Amino acid sequence: MQEKTPDPDSVLSPDVDAEAQARPVEEGAPVPDLARTGDAITGRRATPVGITVLAVLAVVYSLHFAHELLLPITFALLLSFLFSPVVRALARYHIRPPLGAGIVMLGLLATVGLGAYELSGPVQSWATEAPQTLASARARMGKLMKPFERFSRTAEEVENATGTGADAGREVVVRGPSLISRLFGTTQRFLTGALEVVILLYFLLASGDLFLQKLVKVLPNVRDKRKAVEIARATESSISTYLLTTAVVNVTEGIAVAGAMYLLGMPNPALWGALVAVFEFIPYLGATAMVVILTIASLTTFDNTGQALLVPAAFLGINLIQGNLVSPTLLGHRLALNPVAIFVGLAFWYWVWGIPGAFLAVPLMATLKIVCDHVEALASFGEFLGGRDEGERRALLR
Repeated sequence: MQEKTPDPDSVLSPDVDAEAQARPVEEGAPVPDLARTGDAITGRRATPVGITVLAVLAVVYSLHFAHELLLPITFALLLSFLFSPVVRALARYHIRPPLGAGIVMLGLLATVGLGAYELSGPVQSWATEAPQTLASARARMGKLMKPFERFSRTAEEVENATGTGADAGREVVVRGPSLISRLFGTTQRFLTGALEVVILLYFLLASGDLFLQKLVKVLPNVRDKRKAVEIARATESSISTYLLTTAVVNVTEGIAVAGAMYLLGMPNPALWGALVAVFEFIPYLGATAMVVILTIASLTTFDNTGQALLVPAAFLGINLIQGNLVSPTLLGHRLALNPVAIFVGLAFWYWVWGIPGAFLAVPLMATLKIVCDHVEALASFGEFLGGRDEGERRALLR
């Protein structure tokens, strides 16, 4: 095939001086190092700080704007990390990944459905009695809240006396959508997202190592292919270990709390245990919410205030043992996150994705740390996310 020569009059043709020579401007000047110049152009320092900041802001905005699309994908990816070892274990017994993924999905749906069916009665009963429960709890806590109510009443009187109170002007209240419309709208979005998670999770599990194989095929040399496989395997193993360990710890804590509630005489102990297992995926806020819920429920159940306060105290005792002894022992330093990283990650993902983001905050931060630990360029960031190791603890004690 004849090679086509470029048109010299075209605007796309480079303007090159044919008589130019690649020599130093002055005699004795160093010869330009083109390789070093290329490295400087493509290096990290060549990227302006402004472009990096704009890229980060664009990513954050995209996460917030596309949350309805990204949330089901994120849930499905995390669950695929959790259940992929199970599918591979079934493959060792000559069960192909599509069939193994179907078995895993049927088991998962059966477990969730059975749990929802068993808890539907207690949840419906508790929701029906919620108004009376709140009213009774408010009456029981009236003596404790009297000083605060007196202070609030005094502040309102001062505000009205200065002319900035309710009589100073009219407040226009715009009524939002009704409770029924909010409920059905939220339920519809929840069911749609859950269906997307189930379908995507099945395809991720059934495809096996398809995406890893495609990545290895695209990479140019053997060294990069081997490195990609090592990182993918180590990351998947660490993430699945973390998620499985966290889920087992939370479920075990829920069982312990349910047993404590049964011994203390609380109604529906299985409901409280299930709530603990779910809320423990939200650090700090989940335990705080459980203390408030258990306090309100116990104040309306028992006439004796001391006996009622034993219920949240029992939960706090179990939670402290889990947070300070069980989880650090099982997870270790490699998978542990420092409290600052957890709090910042929780605030960030709650701000971006709301309540679902709060549930995903710790798994996402742990996933980010694991990926950073296996990528040399991000190792320093992964070290920042981790907790104190033994050397740092000794230095702190000294």
